[in-house]
Amino acid sequence: MNKAVRIVIKGIVQGVGFRPYIFRLANRLSLKGEVYNTSAGVVIEVEGAQNVVEDFIEKIPVFPPPLARIDDIEIETCQLKERTSFKIIDSLPEEGRFVPVSPDIGICSDCLSEMLSPVDRRYKYPFINCTNCGPRFTIIADIPYDRQKTTMHKFTMCSDCRAEYSDPSNRRYHAQPDACHKCGPSIRLLKNNGAEMETSTPILQAAILLQGGNIIAIKGIGGFHLACDATNDAVVAELRKRKGREGDKPFAVMSLDLDYVQQYCQVNEEEAHLLTSTAKPIVLLKKLPNCLISAEVAPKNNYFGVMLPYTPLHYLLLAEFQGVALVMTSGNSSEEPLTKDNQEAIEKLKGMADYLLVHERDIHNRCDDSVTSVIDSKESIIRRSRGYVPLPIVLKFNLGQILAVGAELKNTFCLTKDNYAFLSQHMGDLKNYETLNYYKESIAHFKRLFRIEPEIIAHDLHPDYLSTKFAREYSCLQPLAFSLQPIQHHHAHIAACLAENGIDEKVIGVAMDGTGYGTDGNVWGCEFMLTDYSGFERVAHLKYIPMPGGDKATEEPWRMAVSYLHSVYGEAIPSRFLKRWGDEKTSFIMKMLRQGINSPLTSSAGRLFDAVASILSLRDKVNYEAQAAIELEMIADEDENSGYEFEIYGEGNVLIIDPTKTIIDIVCDMDCGIHLSVISARFHNTVLGWTLEICRRMRDKTGINKVALSGGVFQNRYLSERLKPRLKEEGFSVIFHAKVPTNDGGISLGQAVIAVRRKVMGS
Repeated sequence: MNKAVRIVIKGIVQGVGFRPYIFRLANRLSLKGEVYNTSAGVVIEVEGAQNVVEDFIEKIPVFPPPLARIDDIEIETCQLKERTSFKIIDSLPEEGRFVPVSPDIGICSDCLSEMLSPVDRRYKYPFINCTNCGPRFTIIADIPYDRQKTTMHKFTMCSDCRAEYSDPSNRRYHAQPDACHKCGPSIRLLKNNGAEMETSTPILQAAILLQGGNIIAIKGIGGFHLACDATNDAVVAELRKRKGREGDKPFAVMSLDLDYVQQYCQVNEEEAHLLTSTAKPIVLLKKLPNCLISAEVAPKNNYFGVMLPYTPLHYLLLAEFQGVALVMTSGNSSEEPLTKDNQEAIEKLKGMADYLLVHERDIHNRCDDSVTSVIDSKESIIRRSRGYVPLPIVLKFNLGQILAVGAELKNTFCLTKDNYAFLSQHMGDLKNYETLNYYKESIAHFKRLFRIEPEIIAHDLHPDYLSTKFAREYSCLQPLAFSLQPIQHHHAHIAACLAENGIDEKVIGVAMDGTGYGTDGNVWGCEFMLTDYSGFERVAHLKYIPMPGGDKATEEPWRMAVSYLHSVYGEAIPSRFLKRWGDEKTSFIMKMLRQGINSPLTSSAGRLFDAVASILSLRDKVNYEAQAAIELEMIADEDENSGYEFEIYGEGNVLIIDPTKTIIDIVCDMDCGIHLSVISARFHNTVLGWTLEICRRMRDKTGINKVALSGGVFQNRYLSERLKPRLKEEGFSVIFHAKVPTNDGGISLGQAVIAVRRKVMGS
């Protein structure tokens, strides 16, 4: 008895060799029918003996292509058509339907072998790819994912590439970026004024120039990098100067392989897995002592951000360079979007780069490198971008169509449809016109790509964030039924943590970061909540302290040091601090504190970390966000287990964590000559101590045993690697981030799930 079925496969199933996989499977089982892409996924119509068709259905999810991800399989019986063969047919767009898009994938082992083989026709071709690797998100303009809807549309395939592209048995079957030396993009080496260098070996020449101490702008998959020899102190310092890189902010480096990386960093099994994964992110690795990499790459930091070559071009360049590592930092001015176009690079990077290595494959979507680390033996994403985006976060409930605009710093936005949450690539800090335009363009692209017309827009409570202002402007252009939902920052942090972990119940939420606008108008940042998607109750927080100068205090930690010392000693702040910061400046700040002038109150853990770093003379002014806290963490003695005293008392129904005794103990330890590394460790252990104590009290009162940790403070490895095991030892179930950043890069996901729950509840 014969049977015919129509199967719809949803997930990452386009541009990854899924149709050839189905073609081969159907032919192996002698089934008839067809397979094709639509805007909703891959559709299979197949017919044959009933038991064979059922066997076919069972086999589909067993051995799919490496990059495929099946989210759902829909099956319905259909009419027999007495087909005579099984075919792959052209894509069929469907109005309003969408399919997830694969991220950009690092070069696969097969393509690497071919590229390095002198007898292969793609020998040393810097754009080699197949259905298992290569650009995806950065070249796609629309779906279905076909060549004419990518930036490769302008390159006409040669007969050899066309034959591969048309052969279902070939791994380049319908590999949309497929090309070769004859028909594809090529590399050119330019002087920084745009004049082309006369050379037949531009990659080799670029490597020679890099070895000679030059800085080169290199066009990659998602934008330009600025590259130089990472072992050359002078050129790294020159790059930092030219780029206007915020003082000591670390540069990323790229090495040819793990053997090179292990010459300057410790690499454990989990870190090696991340480095060599298809995403090829930047991974934070512990420095080896006295390594060859210049101290200018990551000053006052125990870690390097390291990645391996993820494009054929990068691999060929590193192979010719034959050095330990290249600095590979984003090709842009500080706080501006990544440069992506050749002419744009000539205009904007000529003052930073001596030469430019460019090509003609256009970048449709900018996409920075992702940054990740291993904490407590698990991946902890710091910046979710290339290699991860636009993979959706798949949730257990329907979200409808929502736009969540994210936070001000480390911005991402989130668009939702059905049970998919599409987080954008890293947008950066929304503080200038160029980044805001990039942000708006990216939202428009995601809407088009995933066929989303938002019914709700969720934004941060802060009235002055550019993202909030954009949300209000956007809402004015929508129908009257359009809903605008303000979401409290730390509630969004915890909701994001719950959503990515599939948790939908009330938990103890611990959110620690630098800044978040509170419901009382104060600046929150060390918050303990009983919370779920529906709402939150603020149970405890760090004692409010004035921020003299407002946002200026985030740039100058000494201001927070004065504020904390003033709260402890009043006008009798120890004279050595007054002399260090300047009597006149300190007196002015104390006057501001006494009179409450431009000194908003904050409960921020980040500002307390700043204050302690400044009290210890580590950092009075920062050159990049969280620098003071990072440098405080970097010196912490990992063998120190003691902490300082603190107090917890009640104000109404809220518990207040008072670090007055902590500050006194720190100053006392300094007077006693205790090493700063010990003081730093004791301070970190104190934060751990009050977190454990508040969680215990909340569990005793409510019986709730699950603790969700979120916020930028939990990027602190010293704190996180000690807190999570301690919570587990005391019987808590700990929920932490893995798929989205714990910093503000994850905020937009939390905003989205809170907004949809409010809609369901009718609030």
